[in-house]
Amino acid sequence: MSSSTAILKAEFNLLKEELIAKYDELGMRASGNWANTLKVEAESYSAQITGAAYSEALENGYKPGKQPPSEAIEQWIIAKGISAQIEGDISISSLAYLIARKIGREGWDRANHGGTELISSVITPQRMQLIIDKVSENELILVTSDITNLLNSFYDSI
Repeated sequence: MSSSTAILKAEFNLLKEELIAKYDELGMRASGNWANTLKVEAESYSAQITGAAYSEALENGYKPGKQPPSEAIEQWIIAKGISAQIEGDISISSLAYLIARKIGREGWDRANHGGTELISSVITPQRMQLIIDKVSENELILVTSDITNLLNSFYDSI
């Protein structure tokens, strides 16, 4: 692994840790599945953080038109302790279906529920520029060293 790749991997691992900390700070953790899905991949001069398909919904909400899966909402109901509150009134699966149906019809606007900026407050253009600057500085040092060694070999041979 090149030193630039190592820098990218370290920086993106820090971003991942900060995303998880922000997730917890905002009180968004229910099952913890979202945090557990975050993975860092770094190769050559490229790096990315991948995660659950619903990451965008955590940041921006959910547009109307398509009903989310009831199973995911069932897990959320259980993880948030809502199942104990509804016991005997309605089944978890029925409540999950009703919530999913409403989200499918009306969407779910994150801004109306406190807005999170979960991702955008951590992965900012300024932060990305700092990472680019670190990698660039490292590459400049390597190129300068290579040129210096090349010139020294040249002068030693004449």
